[in-house]
Amino acid sequence: MTPFSQAFRVRWADMDPNGHMRHSAYNDYAAQVRLAYFYECGIDFQFLEKNRCGPVLFREDTRFLKEVRLNEVVTVDLWLAALSRDGGRWKMIHFMEKASGPPAARITVEGAWIDLVTRKLITPPAQILAMVAGIAKTEDFQEVVAK
Repeated sequence: MTPFSQAFRVRWADMDPNGHMRHSAYNDYAAQVRLAYFYECGIDFQFLEKNRCGPVLFREDTRFLKEVRLNEVVTVDLWLAALSRDGGRWKMIHFMEKASGPPAARITVEGAWIDLVTRKLITPPAQILAMVAGIAKTEDFQEVVAK
């Protein structure tokens, strides 16, 4: 299965004083790809508000592999690395690659779905379950076991 991906041209606002992309911009691009995928599947802010739910992150881990500089083009893709049986908890991985070929970063996020009113973790609505099921799976995909 081919992963969902988007290409970005690195902006001036994403740079740090050392002349390369600032650390938090990597995570911003990954978040943009996740939300773009959600939107493509019909899971927009109106859907989330109507269904009183949203994604919540527990952990974000970024491995910086190669410098990214101003105006370079990077492609960020989305993979599903783990999912609980009920679809409530998940781990997604983003690989960022430079147009010139070398991988620039690996961003791993672990999270769940939360009820926006009760602030409790939930099993998401069927449309969200279908959306998550459509994410390309990593070769080492596994089931999330509750802790």
